[in-house]
Amino acid sequence: MKKYVLDLRVSSVEALSDKHVLIKLTASQALPDMLPGQFVEVRVDNSPSTFLRRPISICFVDRDSNELWLLVAAIGDGTRQLARLNTGDMVNCVLPLGTSFSMPASADKKVLLIGGGVGVAPLLFWGKALKDMGCEATFILGARSAKDVLLLDEFNKYGRVCVTTEDGCMGERGFVTNHSVLVAEKFDQIGTCGPKPMMLSVARYAHEHQIMCEVSLENQMACGLGACLCCVEKTDEGNVCVCKEGPVMNINRLLWQL
Repeated sequence: MKKYVLDLRVSSVEALSDKHVLIKLTASQALPDMLPGQFVEVRVDNSPSTFLRRPISICFVDRDSNELWLLVAAIGDGTRQLARLNTGDMVNCVLPLGTSFSMPASADKKVLLIGGGVGVAPLLFWGKALKDMGCEATFILGARSAKDVLLLDEFNKYGRVCVTTEDGCMGERGFVTNHSVLVAEKFDQIGTCGPKPMMLSVARYAHEHQIMCEVSLENQMACGLGACLCCVEKTDEGNVCVCKEGPVMNINRLLWQL
């Protein structure tokens, strides 16, 4: 897929929690084609301590509004600077980068999308793509507390949403792999993104139940093009750059202890 370096204009910045913001970007021309699971490399201006671009998952592409949505967790100097963007600011992005989630072979397949924290970001765009093909997804969104459950209203547009919180104040108490839907139903395909311990737990569940499973890895990335080698992951084919061979990878390729 062709890559672009574009200056995009901020159309809105919405605070979703005390550390999460949803940034919507638009362009003077039609945005290029992008796939669920891919990411962008964002240049961070006006941050003296930030020298490299920041990889941000493509959360959603609204073709009607010609907007690209980025869900940002403001946890470092670079992402905190991005969270300070204002409507009308310009942001330089390299996109689209990386691999995408696999679409099911047919609309009758049951697909489960599991996200934790800011890792829910790429699942929204995938849920939209699944609904467009007639395959309504089931989401499990995990968070520490109710205030950390992100974009719930948006996810409800594209499938059934199950929620787990560690403190039990919303949905079921516990982690995503504790949700009762995993016992009550059988799924044909699973995709997940979030903290590595969570993805390992999901991968073990999928492996035990012989379900095809893809994970969106969150290795540290700098260039996004496979040049700097800082995002290397060990696989059954040797070391690969997650920014090129991933971020979405089948768990059967990974040397995880399942």
